[in-house]
Amino acid sequence: MDARQLRYFLAVVDHGSVNKAAAALYVAQPSLSQAVRALERDLGSELFHRIGRRLVLTDAGRALIEPARQVVRGLAHARSSVESVAGLQVGRVEIAAMPSQAVDPLARMIKAVTERHPGLSVSVRAAFTADDVLRQVRSGQTELGLLGADESPAAAGVELRPWGKQRFVLVCPAGGPFAPGDVVRDEDLAGQRLIVGQPGTGMRRLVDEIRASGVALSEVVETEHREAILPLVLGGVGVAVLTDSWATLARQAGALVLDLEPARHLHIALVSRAGDLTPAASAFLEVAHSLSR
Repeated sequence: MDARQLRYFLAVVDHGSVNKAAAALYVAQPSLSQAVRALERDLGSELFHRIGRRLVLTDAGRALIEPARQVVRGLAHARSSVESVAGLQVGRVEIAAMPSQAVDPLARMIKAVTERHPGLSVSVRAAFTADDVLRQVRSGQTELGLLGADESPAAAGVELRPWGKQRFVLVCPAGGPFAPGDVVRDEDLAGQRLIVGQPGTGMRRLVDEIRASGVALSEVVETEHREAILPLVLGGVGVAVLTDSWATLARQAGALVLDLEPARHLHIALVSRAGDLTPAASAFLEVAHSLSR
């Protein structure tokens, strides 16, 4: 058993197939398959049930995930610790982030971190809900996470560091149904066609709360692709409730960004795995928190 085999095994687990794992690792699919089979021979147990082209984890495979992540993460920590002696000239940070928070403040965080530490690289993994972020950090898929939630989520097994707040706004086409400078109240949304995110997101919960208060809303589009919402709004399909992290992009594209009344916010937090962090991750957190101040 070696670290390469464990890394390949985890890639198959995370990506769901050998082909996708090989593409993500930039290795040939036969090489990855051989490494996984060699690992199974070393352990004396099958790690996957092979059903046609599908791979399904066996009990032995599920039992290996957490120890494998600890080994791979431990090696990365050891490498980063040695590299830090040279003044953090090189290193890599992996962070899971929700779409709205990836627009802002994550983009600002990455800019500030890479300016201060030019040798650092950042890998951003997509997470659609706060629970997705927490799961990736807890499981060791990433060392850090950035999330937005109505309330501080349960943080068992991770460190949760409040960062700030984002206000919800209404994004609508310039031609109506609202005018520039309008403050939109819940009742003003009656009869409007809304573009919404999937259940579990803050923007979707807010729309559901407004509907539950008795306001008649019509959902015209539900999408997991947050980047599709602004083009849909600009195309006149409907209006959308988003966090103000999208405000600059929306205005630059020609949409109206209007305040909602009463004001509601998402609480932004940085998440890190419990225990020692790599020097690169510690540096990222230090810079990120300097921005919140």
